[in-house]
Amino acid sequence: MDTIFIRFLVGGLVVSLFSALGDVLRPKSFAGLFGAAPSIALATIGLTIHQNGSAYAALECRSMMLGAVGFFTYVLLAGWVLRRYRPGALIACLTLLPAWFVVSLGLLLLFARPA
Repeated sequence: MDTIFIRFLVGGLVVSLFSALGDVLRPKSFAGLFGAAPSIALATIGLTIHQNGSAYAALECRSMMLGAVGFFTYVLLAGWVLRRYRPGALIACLTLLPAWFVVSLGLLLLFARPA
């Protein structure tokens, strides 16, 4: 139970700091970028280091980065399909969702080192 409370406090503090940073930057559309994912990831990494050590946190960070590359690829592909073929956004995004998984898993298999 104390882990949930610490996660709540650290996550809230980091989200607040990133939101303040996003509020200062121009254009205002950056505020949403800094509001959620980066701050939650940093809070989670900090707690993971505290609970499981830096080696485990490094493995988790690698997984986050490979997932981010997969997501970036998915976004580029979805943007291209939406501009080129003009399907509905929901159909395009749901249809291309496996691309995120395939790219992320492929990168994980490519960069995974045997333990």
